[in-house]
Amino acid sequence: MTATPPQLVVHRDKELMAQAAAARLITRIVDAQAARGTASVVLTGGRNGNALLAAIAASPARDAVDWGRLDLWWGDERFVPAADPDRNAVQARAELLDAVPLDPARVHEMPASDEVDGSDVESAAARYAEELAKAAGPGDRLGVPAFDVLLLGVGPDTHVASLFPEHPGVRETELTVVGVRGAPKPPPTRISLTLPAIRAAREVWLLAAGEDKARAVALALSGPGELQAPASGARGRSRTLWLLDRAAAERIPPQLYPPASA
Repeated sequence: MTATPPQLVVHRDKELMAQAAAARLITRIVDAQAARGTASVVLTGGRNGNALLAAIAASPARDAVDWGRLDLWWGDERFVPAADPDRNAVQARAELLDAVPLDPARVHEMPASDEVDGSDVESAAARYAEELAKAAGPGDRLGVPAFDVLLLGVGPDTHVASLFPEHPGVRETELTVVGVRGAPKPPPTRISLTLPAIRAAREVWLLAAGEDKARAVALALSGPGELQAPASGARGRSRTLWLLDRAAAERIPPQLYPPASA
């Protein structure tokens, strides 16, 4: 299938970007629940992912979501103990998840290093892949659910999830989840969805704010290979949406990509 070109939405600043992205995500969840009864979202950590969750928590529109019919997954996780404040899931709970009536059985955290797998990150990754496969429907690709929205932060080096340039994880074509060792930013051991699993999502939204992300955004959108710029390989089946602030978009020629519709 031919990939659709990415769409860009550029906001004045990171605060407005978070608020607008929150409103967009609430609408997308509500629409999915109206169409199919349930919705599924893959969360991302980092400053932009957490700002988005905080904006949802502060929005009166959050009550439009049927939180009990929402499945939450993660694109990557730091392989540290379950209560470690560095974990994306711990931060997500603090920003939003503990404040809304989710069904605990539908909140799918990635394994922690003090659980049954111990320090074996590959075993932990395989266990998460099994959980994804159990949730996948008969027509879903690669043994992962067809996520409605998969959120990704874009790193200054163009990494997404915990797929770093030239690292083994970004080369993976068979597995849906991998253990990551030797990550160039701490902690070095992580769990991540692979690019094939990411591309099974209906929509992939990439978040970037701040001038420190401008080079990475411009590079990823210029069409390099995903080995050099993993963000360039992150795309959705029906839509790939880049949500940016002006600082992160400053190196992109304004005529290069079409604006996104609401």
